[in-house]
Amino acid sequence: MDWKGRKVLVTGGASFIGSHLTDALVKRGADVRVADDLSSGHKENIQGHLDDGRVEFLKGDLKDHDFASKAVEGASVVFHLAADHGGRGYVDLHQAACATNLGLDASLFLLCLNSGVEKVVYASSGCVYPNFLQTDPTEMLYLTEDMVGPPFDADNMYGWAKLMAEMTLQSFCQEWGMKGASCRYFTVYGERGKEDHAVIAMIARAMIKQDPFVVWGTGEQIRNWTYVGDIVEGTIRTAEKIDDGTAINLGTTERTKVIEAVKAVLEYTGHDAKIELHPEMPTGPLNRVADNSLASRLLEWEPQVKFMDGLRHTADWYFANKDVEEVRATLESRLTER
Repeated sequence: MDWKGRKVLVTGGASFIGSHLTDALVKRGADVRVADDLSSGHKENIQGHLDDGRVEFLKGDLKDHDFASKAVEGASVVFHLAADHGGRGYVDLHQAACATNLGLDASLFLLCLNSGVEKVVYASSGCVYPNFLQTDPTEMLYLTEDMVGPPFDADNMYGWAKLMAEMTLQSFCQEWGMKGASCRYFTVYGERGKEDHAVIAMIARAMIKQDPFVVWGTGEQIRNWTYVGDIVEGTIRTAEKIDDGTAINLGTTERTKVIEAVKAVLEYTGHDAKIELHPEMPTGPLNRVADNSLASRLLEWEPQVKFMDGLRHTADWYFANKDVEEVRATLESRLTER
């Protein structure tokens, strides 16, 4: 796909992942429009593009049909990242808010279909995978796309909404001739990330010299933190290569214990603190790691950034761009809010 001059809409394009995707599309020469209500995104993330006239920005709620119609108008490709979302503390504690994604996704897909959008690429999540598969952190488990199926057991209302959106988009593709694809993002981290996600939360705790250093869960949870640059590359390749509504994992196969990540953050930042485990806090599945062989085969995509390298990049960005006193004053609320 030639992106030069192609009209592209990125919903949620001022947010963490969305702004990085916007960067990459602008670099490829696309004509980018961003629609965002700024509930979790920041206009500053794309300000350089706005100043250069490379990106059109529309602020509004995509659940409003008139606003959504204006956003979609003339778009060739829609990357749909907008959602009511957050990290573990948010998705566990804000079920009703996450449920609003059910209406948002279905109405936007239908609007894209009726507006003649060439392709929709949907940002899904590892949260669609059955919880009952992910209970044993000692198991060498790699989640393959076909594991999402009866009996369904998605992760909280957020996961169910993502699953329903995947199924809706695939149905539109199969029955109504729409072109689309879903990207299942796994535990994304990197620059511009927010404190309601684990890696940024760890870095923030180190920045304010928290002692004891609080860790949610037992620390034995397994994750496959995937660098945002790799996620963006996989998302664009999905747009270029997938038409039939297929859902595809985008995640590294590196298996990292939460406690190992915590120790790496403490070592890199030079913070010597006692680690205090809080198993009563929101924890999520104990063993969530993607199999990315389908992405390797269909997209010729594999993650390029090792977790420890990406962790250092992210910590350097956070320390260079955040005010320690502001972080100290607001961290507790940021852990569970957007």
